[in-house]
Amino acid sequence: MSEQRPAVQLDHPTLPLVKEAFSTVPLQATQFRNQTTLIVPSQHLHDIMRFLCADPRCDYDFLSDVTAVDYLGYPAKTQGRFAVVYLLASYKHNRRLTVKTFLDPTIDTTGIDVDPALEVESVTDIWPGCEWREREVYDMFGIRFTNHPDLRRILMWRDYPAHPLRKDYPLRGRGERESYRVIDREES
Repeated sequence: MSEQRPAVQLDHPTLPLVKEAFSTVPLQATQFRNQTTLIVPSQHLHDIMRFLCADPRCDYDFLSDVTAVDYLGYPAKTQGRFAVVYLLASYKHNRRLTVKTFLDPTIDTTGIDVDPALEVESVTDIWPGCEWREREVYDMFGIRFTNHPDLRRILMWRDYPAHPLRKDYPLRGRGERESYRVIDREES
């Protein structure tokens, strides 16, 4: 017989502020090893991020990272296959908060086709320093950021035929290494 674990009381001071400001938005929060994650619907992500930065009670003035996770084959049920993850810090209040939004593809992800379901609004207008981080997520996972000032590949070459951090991308690649032209010292 399995035991019911008691519900964990989340005590992060930012959560009630967000809940009050966005009372009609379905929000979730989790805590693991004293790190709080706020899970928001993708269509409300930009508004919530602006609130977290602009509201003086929150004042998340530093976005330290933007990354993504591919949950393909993950043993537990998730809200979507992909998650875009933002790591925020408030130096004024000495707080950290992770914000996560889930996306589910609507077309086959083994190719380079643009999937309109894999889009979130860019937060470069709030934190300009995340421009390159969003480009990296786009390059590696194929998640597009609308209103990004310069969304193009940053790690792979322009015509690279896939997004290599997707879990359905083969570990050995699809022949890119075999057809890649090596340039010697005299040619460079």
